[in-house]
Amino acid sequence: MSAKALVIYLMSGPGMPELAEAAVDGGADILELGFPFSDPLADGPVIRAAGEKALAQGMRTQACLDGLAATRARVGETPLVPMTYASLLEAYGWERFDTDARAAGATGLIVVDVPAGERTEIRRIQLVAPTSTDERIALAASETDGWLYLVTLTGTTGARAEVSTALTGLAERARRLAPAVPLYAGFGISTPEHAVAAAEHTDGVVVGSRAVQVAEEGPAALRAYVASLREALG
Repeated sequence: MSAKALVIYLMSGPGMPELAEAAVDGGADILELGFPFSDPLADGPVIRAAGEKALAQGMRTQACLDGLAATRARVGETPLVPMTYASLLEAYGWERFDTDARAAGATGLIVVDVPAGERTEIRRIQLVAPTSTDERIALAASETDGWLYLVTLTGTTGARAEVSTALTGLAERARRLAPAVPLYAGFGISTPEHAVAAAEHTDGVVVGSRAVQVAEEGPAALRAYVASLREALG
């Protein structure tokens, strides 16, 4: 993996395997694969619209798992992390989902609306935000799977004009409380300049809304966009 990890988010859809391959070709180290949900509270307008489109295309849980398996076949050993909401797992079955997702090629899992300390039988990547207490950050870091997701701002996903100034303090606290856990920052990172600014304080960055927008233009556009981020991060 490169010195600074580059995580790219894509919404599960019929074209996801080809887009995922393009993102990896462009330099993505990890792929987050959104499993659409009808009421995605953490998502801004871009990812919400992408989720609605995916649902309209018939992307229910089994179709998303099939897409995950097809993606795994295209991207070799690249880590693949489904990202979704608790209601989807409640409907499908928590342990069943974990088993089936990993059988399809998942290397991790993010459940946006389940905090650390709950559903501890399902190992997953934990999220913390600027509003998280030190106690909450320490708990999340102790339970997280591989890396800790730093939400750079309070609010929903979406491109912003600049990286939130709250990231610096959050990263400093997380580093102090969990010095051995890799820290990746997401929410509001959309340009190479944003990626570099966020990576000054973290071990990697997550790019979501802008990647989803570019993916609408096709694999070639996504590959070029990801390559621009990769070049900036070194």
